[in-house]
Formats: sequence, structure tokens, C-alpha cells
Amino acid sequence: MAKEQEKLSAAQRSKVRRLAQPKELAVDEEGGELNIVPFLDIIMNVLMFVLATVAVTYTATLDTSMGHPSGTGQRPPSTPTLGLSVWIVADGFSMKASGGNVAPGCSGTGTGIAIPKKAGEYDYAGLKACADKLKHASPDFAEETQVSLTASPDIHYQVVISTMDAVRRAENGDVLFPDVAFGLAR
Repeated sequence: MAKEQEKLSAAQRSKVRRLAQPKELAVDEEGGELNIVPFLDIIMNVLMFVLATVAVTYTATLDTSMGHPSGTGQRPPSTPTLGLSVWIVADGFSMKASGGNVAPGCSGTGTGIAIPKKAGEYDYAGLKACADKLKHASPDFAEETQVSLTASPDIHYQVVISTMDAVRRAENGDVLFPDVAFGLAR
């Protein structure tokens, strides 16, 4: 004969039923929805800041190109080129062309600062006149549009921009060197 099962009392059955039911969570323990409102507030503030600063950051752009290092497989030019390079240094502008370093006062070849500062300020008019003189020194240079520009690390940004503007156009409005390539100071 099979053993007879013990019957549970009413209290025992009630306790088993109570323990078998899933426990209800308190309001603060609910695993329901996430409150993302504070997160969205932070994102909106950051987005507004980014939108406000982007308009200020990108107000002006200048088209420039990096200079080509020598030995890149380019063919040598068939006509003589000027190959003008301008260095912005603390004392003024030093210039070099295919014939060598430009002498002080833009008077031929020689050593020294080609366009020295005047009264402590950079002489952009002198630089413009010298670039115009060098471009018109030979008819072979008439089609040349590129100049290499290099600045010392302590030169202010506005000086670099003003130098670029000075070598792009002559006083009479003629185009000089509109294609500015930044060189590396070594």
C-alpha cells in the first residue's frame, strides 16, 4: 500500500500560496520606464552651446595648399620659373627666388632681410612692390601664380594673413601670386 500523504492545514496552504506568488515591487523599486528628461536637458544645453560657437569659429576661410616636397616625381619645368619663397621673421621679410636670396631693398641677389620692418611694423607695401618687381623681372614669370610662405613660430596670425594679402595683388590691382602654399620652417 502506498503511504498516505499528509494533508496540509489551512494555515500551511495559505503560507505556500503567499510565498509562491510574485512579490510586488515598491514604487521606487519599479523596473519600468527610465526618466530621461534630465539627460535631454543636458544634451540640449550642449547642443545650443555648439551651435552658438560654430558660427563664430568658421566665419572666414582662405584657400591654401600644402607645398609639394621636392622629389615627388614632378617633371622639371620647361621654362624658367621664379619659385618665390617668402619667410616671415622677427626682423621683416626674407625672400628667395630661383636666382638665390633677394638682397635688402629688393635690389638683386644677396644676403639679409629683403624687406626689413619700418618703425617696428612689417612693410607690406614694400613686400607687395618687391613681389611685383620680381614677377615682372622676366616674361617667363608672367604665368607663375604660386608663392611659398613660411613663418617663424612666434609670428602672429594676423601678420601671416596680411602677408598673404600683400603677395596676392599688386598696387594697381594686377594678380601677382594668388596661390599661397605654406612651407615648413626647418
